[in-house]
Amino acid sequence: MTAEERTADERAAERLSSAPVDDSELDAGSGAGGAGTGGEVGIGFLGWLRWGWRQLTSMRTALILLFLLSLAAVPGSLVPQTSASPTNVAAFVTKHHTLAPIYQKLGLFHVYSSFWFSAIYILLFVSLAGCIVPRTWQFVGVLRSAPPAAPRHLVRLPVYATWRSKGSDAEKTLAAAETLLRRRRFRVARSGDAITSEKGYLREVGNLLFHISLFGMLLAFAFSKLFGGMGTVVVIEGKAFSNNVSQYDDFMPSTFYTGDDLTPFGFKLDKFEAAYQSSGPQIGNPTMYQANVSYWVGSDPTKTKTASIQENHPLEVDGSNVYLTAHGYAPAFQVTDAKGDVIFNGPTPCLPQDANLSSTCAIKVNDGYVDNTGTATQLGFSGIFTPTAATDPTSIKTMGPHSVFPDLADPEIYVNAYHGDLGDNSGVPQSIYELDTKHMTQYTLSGQPLTFALKPGQGFKLPSGGTVTFTGVQQWANFTVATNPGSSWALISALAAVLGLIGSLFVQRRRIWVRAVTGEDGTTVVELAGLARSESARIAEELAALALDLQDTAPADAPSADAAEPAEAAEEAEEVEPTDEPDTVAAGTTPKE
Repeated sequence: MTAEERTADERAAERLSSAPVDDSELDAGSGAGGAGTGGEVGIGFLGWLRWGWRQLTSMRTALILLFLLSLAAVPGSLVPQTSASPTNVAAFVTKHHTLAPIYQKLGLFHVYSSFWFSAIYILLFVSLAGCIVPRTWQFVGVLRSAPPAAPRHLVRLPVYATWRSKGSDAEKTLAAAETLLRRRRFRVARSGDAITSEKGYLREVGNLLFHISLFGMLLAFAFSKLFGGMGTVVVIEGKAFSNNVSQYDDFMPSTFYTGDDLTPFGFKLDKFEAAYQSSGPQIGNPTMYQANVSYWVGSDPTKTKTASIQENHPLEVDGSNVYLTAHGYAPAFQVTDAKGDVIFNGPTPCLPQDANLSSTCAIKVNDGYVDNTGTATQLGFSGIFTPTAATDPTSIKTMGPHSVFPDLADPEIYVNAYHGDLGDNSGVPQSIYELDTKHMTQYTLSGQPLTFALKPGQGFKLPSGGTVTFTGVQQWANFTVATNPGSSWALISALAAVLGLIGSLFVQRRRIWVRAVTGEDGTTVVELAGLARSESARIAEELAALALDLQDTAPADAPSADAAEPAEAAEEAEEVEPTDEPDTVAAGTTPKE
């Protein structure tokens, strides 16, 4: 037997995968001939394009891109995202004046719409498409064709058994083998004096299903980005929200989703409830956030229903989901002018700065204030709110006013008062949590900046006339209203990917060949051989069981003293490399070549 014949047998037997043949394998087989005829030849520009396309659409590249995509998504969970919580982004920008501009340029505040995330996403999309399509057609071709014919030399396969049966009929033996294999759910085909069978196609089905499902998830994600939208809004207890663009603090449309596509509904935040660990190492950690709302669908706000929105438990309304993403406190103030007229009365949301909800806020009185000289001006108050104020003088001296617990146990606010121009008519957008004091003057008392520490019910008089009173504390909640038309398809694709992964991991693809030949002396030589790609496949036990069942039709002749039983022979043969000749591989004698 020549080396070429042996190589051909091994390739024919071992090719279990339905994946297209790698061009590098073909090039390796023809490289020697090409070198011998004319030396090295450049592949040209088109050749380089084909090579690049083959690299991009290989399964290896798809897996690398999938890994890169998962890495690229990590910053989205570490850095606050504008789409999820603009308040946290604003707090980050306030705290980190150096890092914030760098993060902004790199797109870390909107990772999933950044240019680098989109580049990886699109490359993965193309790679999966170019990989799945030819592989699927290849697998369809495998399903439509019969299992491959038996190799010429079955003895060279990893798992092998043989015996001699005097007086048995080869045709009856093959028919019995076919029946036994079909009973074991093998695909069976007759090829000359042999039966070829194959099992475990669900492994490749699972593999393809997994990658097609990944492709489906990418499509669902892209569909949601094109035909969905998102907006965020801060709602204070007792206030209502209506689903239109003017009501949002931040609205992010998409290519095919604008403000005209918003469905009519609304809700009112009746009460916000929060609970925290009061002792132990996890003191201060939240145990429950819940927003109790009354909502309506359509344009009639009188037809309401009640619901509770919690983290990861959104309110579903007419194709949109309302998520609870953040919460904080809103101290309420009453401001009067020099005549005693009330010019401001209501809550102002504060921006949390730490886990204990120490918060900063700005109260802006745009108009209506007239001082004791009759001059109209604007008022501004910057405050630090502490739901449970620290009382230790040492910690206050080193850390400033701060909270020691996130719940409203001892609320207090530290206020600085200013008068002048708020800059709200400059055309430059302003944060509701910050006070621009460039064109304002801080009130002073005896030459010192006017600063007050107030508890609910307390107030102070302004030097220019009027009063400021801290009337109480309300809570606010930040909601994200999202429309994701592709979310259900993404869920279906994710479940299908899990099923496909299970199939590709636990289903083993294997082949079994049975050959029976009757010699001139009336003795039938029966050969069985098996091949599996995975080491975990129990092909040896499967072949041994088949050999024992088949001996009911073709019983083995009495073995010699040094011969092994079929089951033992099958197990021993599995340890033999396909290119090695086994010494004793079955009950009886090995057929001569």
